[in-house]
Amino acid sequence: MNEIALIGKKIGMTREFYKTGQSVPVTVVKMEKARVIQVIEQEKRGYKAVQLGFGKIKNSKLTKAMKGFYTKKNTEPKKKIKEFRVEKTENYKEGNEFGLEIFKDIKFVDVRSKTIGKGFAGSMKRHNFSGLRATHGVSVSHRSHGSTGQRQDPGKVFKGKKMAGHMGDKLRTAQNIEIIKSDTENNLLYLKGSIPGTKNTEVLIKKAVKNIRKLTMKEKIEVLEKAKKIPEKKKK
Repeated sequence: MNEIALIGKKIGMTREFYKTGQSVPVTVVKMEKARVIQVIEQEKRGYKAVQLGFGKIKNSKLTKAMKGFYTKKNTEPKKKIKEFRVEKTENYKEGNEFGLEIFKDIKFVDVRSKTIGKGFAGSMKRHNFSGLRATHGVSVSHRSHGSTGQRQDPGKVFKGKKMAGHMGDKLRTAQNIEIIKSDTENNLLYLKGSIPGTKNTEVLIKKAVKNIRKLTMKEKIEVLEKAKKIPEKKKK
């Protein structure tokens, strides 16, 4: 069952140092507080869900329908509304706000964002084709994708044929990313490694869907330090 998620903005990358001197690359994400706009009940819609609003928006940018909606809900307008299915709606009330505290006891998260757009790319860059030969009679088509179809039968190019085209700028999810630390004062989340997208990309972060038994960086360092101490005792 889906749990609620938060939207943030990718600020960039830095590194975190541990006491052992180990450095870990981290991506810094500025998180936004989510406000419960509407609680959807099973009786009305046939499913249980929560509508959350993120970010600020000027009144002038809203349509009349949305102005009416926010006035009815008696809440300030939000830039984005997202709906999340939940098992229990009792935990949520209209007007409630959620921040980084929802990731307090969570070690791993799934991150969804748009990848960097590469524009129109050829088949070698886009699909890792090897291209045609550099010599031996090949003229002007060294980086082309070669043949695209067959003869009169089937007499067409099949759907899904890998060809040159628009590359990147697609929604992608990176799973099981470790939370290195969270700064609740500044609403910053430090995630291990890289995540899809450029700086200032909108990022959706939710609890990891997969049940994993991976060790966190702190746990790995603890295991290593214990392993170092054991041989010393044996020598004595």
